[in-house]
Amino acid sequence: MKKVKAISFLLAAAMTGALLSACAGDSSNNAQSSQSGSGSAGSTAQETPVKWDITIPGNNGSLCNVPTFLAYELGYLAEEGINADLVSADYESKKVGLNNGTMPIVNGDFMYFPSIETGLNITVIDGLHKGCIKLEVLPDSPIETAEDLRGATIAVDEIGGTTYQVAALWLEQNGIKAIGEDAEVTFLPFGDDNLSLEALKSGQVDLVAVWDPKASVAEKAGEVKVILDISTDEPFASHYCCYLYASTKVLKEDPELISAILRAYRKAEDYIAKNPEAATDLILEKKYVSIEDRDLAVELVKGYGYPSEADFDTGKALDAQADVKYFAEALHGIGYLTSDPEEYLAKAFTPVDLTLGK
Repeated sequence: MKKVKAISFLLAAAMTGALLSACAGDSSNNAQSSQSGSGSAGSTAQETPVKWDITIPGNNGSLCNVPTFLAYELGYLAEEGINADLVSADYESKKVGLNNGTMPIVNGDFMYFPSIETGLNITVIDGLHKGCIKLEVLPDSPIETAEDLRGATIAVDEIGGTTYQVAALWLEQNGIKAIGEDAEVTFLPFGDDNLSLEALKSGQVDLVAVWDPKASVAEKAGEVKVILDISTDEPFASHYCCYLYASTKVLKEDPELISAILRAYRKAEDYIAKNPEAATDLILEKKYVSIEDRDLAVELVKGYGYPSEADFDTGKALDAQADVKYFAEALHGIGYLTSDPEEYLAKAFTPVDLTLGK
């Protein structure tokens, strides 16, 4: 492994400059409508009067967004009186939409945590699933552990983005400085997982932090070796990676809408948990996600651990509030967040009454 000069991380830039969206990164630079209506498959929701017209930034081609696709396609949103328009939107557009209330909810990960700290109108209202990022090296690489990465160059989507945070947190918790002027690794942003993987193959970087499904496709093809899978490896294995964020502006002005959206998402998650193959087939048929390997897609959806209604009823579902606190403390511990974790949690998580408007 070649020795490279470590670069420092500018916290302020990370808080505002992350350009990729949660779980697989959106391909569009501007919000643009791609689906509209109230959902279709297997639903009698058309009988429910429309109470709200909303925009959801959910059409990003990611397996992580399966609850959004199904809440729309199975009519769960329509059953709640919601006419949804699914759009493509980049990270900055989502932040603006949440902040001004034009987008009431977003499926996102902990890359939004700094935005909450800086005062944007964003709060977590629920957890969605585990999984979806892997750290990978070439099959013949001698790298096996975090310790082996001292002096390495690492490809990420964006400095300050989620893949960056995953790699930095894992390294720091294993004794390798990843942040600051004394960092022992160098992060290079590529903005696209295909470019990151090509950089790995060409020897430009030693390790890549990549989203599913590209990470798992490359793994199955034998092109890479996985050294960290956040769906199975600590410090991420027993925690959500994706959350449902709400606009606090909308939450204050129309709490019944947020409650209705959350009920629709819970129904979608329950469907996925009970029918992972049917759920995967539907999103592939509707071309929400582009992946040729149907069996791999099903395997990934199952592995993300979507909670069922019974999981929530019996307390077996992961505790979203506890998870937000866990990552707030972890990211504060490595200097990524500066707020006191307890004070931060008061802003970062807001419980929602699911009975509102029923």
